[in-house]
Amino acid sequence: MMNRTLLVTGGAGYIGSHTLLALIAAGYRPVVLDNYSNSVPEVLRRVQQLSGVPIEFVEGDIRDGKLLDGLFQRKAQDGSPVECVVHFAALKAVGESVANPLAYYDNNVGGTTTLLSAMDRAQVRHLVFSSSATVYGEPIELPYSEQHRIAPTNPYGWTKAMVEQVLKDWAATGEARRAVALRYFNPIGAHASGVLGEAPQGTPNNLFPFITQVAVGKREKLMVFGDDYDTVDGTGVRDYLHVEDLADGHVRAVQYAGQAAEPFSAINLGTGRGTSVLQLVRAFEQASGKTIACTMQPRRPGDIASAWADPALAYRLLGWKAERSIEQMCADGWRWQSQNPDGYGG
Repeated sequence: MMNRTLLVTGGAGYIGSHTLLALIAAGYRPVVLDNYSNSVPEVLRRVQQLSGVPIEFVEGDIRDGKLLDGLFQRKAQDGSPVECVVHFAALKAVGESVANPLAYYDNNVGGTTTLLSAMDRAQVRHLVFSSSATVYGEPIELPYSEQHRIAPTNPYGWTKAMVEQVLKDWAATGEARRAVALRYFNPIGAHASGVLGEAPQGTPNNLFPFITQVAVGKREKLMVFGDDYDTVDGTGVRDYLHVEDLADGHVRAVQYAGQAAEPFSAINLGTGRGTSVLQLVRAFEQASGKTIACTMQPRRPGDIASAWADPALAYRLLGWKAERSIEQMCADGWRWQSQNPDGYGG
């Protein structure tokens, strides 16, 4: 029986926590490293509740090489050495990255090089990386395929592109190193139980939690930035995918890393379909029975009209495709928000 221990950095976050459940269901034993900079301990308590499996947790930072060495050594000594790292830990707000770029380069890029060095010392050779479609920047053509040029428009996007390059160079040094970078499009929704979901701290940076917070009465109205784009209704179009589909993609990527022919792979995870802001609002109104008050605002600098994925490579390499509909994303997102109006705080 092969060892199934994984290190999941940032495992208490929105995508990390949903992925923990999918990994446990697939028979893996995740060890979570998180510094709770954008999450709370209650998240892991709920993962344990849903999975029925105790979660091994280490509170700490990916920039702490000594802590990482100790973690890898301890797992090796207890007979369950880490087989693969699933790397979510990162700062992730675009606006904040523009205002404070050095914090983003230090944490996202510097943290990853520290992690890789510790992996090398422990002879852990497989890594699955939480990348982003922001690496593509302005579309030259749609849908975005993995061959699209890399040209991010903000420091956050550049940190993802730089880490991909670091991983490519690291994996090319041989010794059976394998790195898989998953370029997410727009994950939304929540676990079908309503027990686990997205709980942004402060004002949400993303559209969907803003919609759900308006629906639950936490916010007065949704501000829609730009209604004059060349799209179906003038509002921005994005590729929204269910967070549980995204979690399943990570399970496939871990399996793939164990037998990948290429040292480095970058793979889109998206549905291949675009949905406009107003289409998403209408779908959410249908799912929730709530009316979402909207106010139109000018376009934000740096926003693009449309973005959606070509997900063909994910199907070819991972056997993965998004299964859940926009309607299901909205229904699950509303179940979570209505049952947890204050996120994990209540």
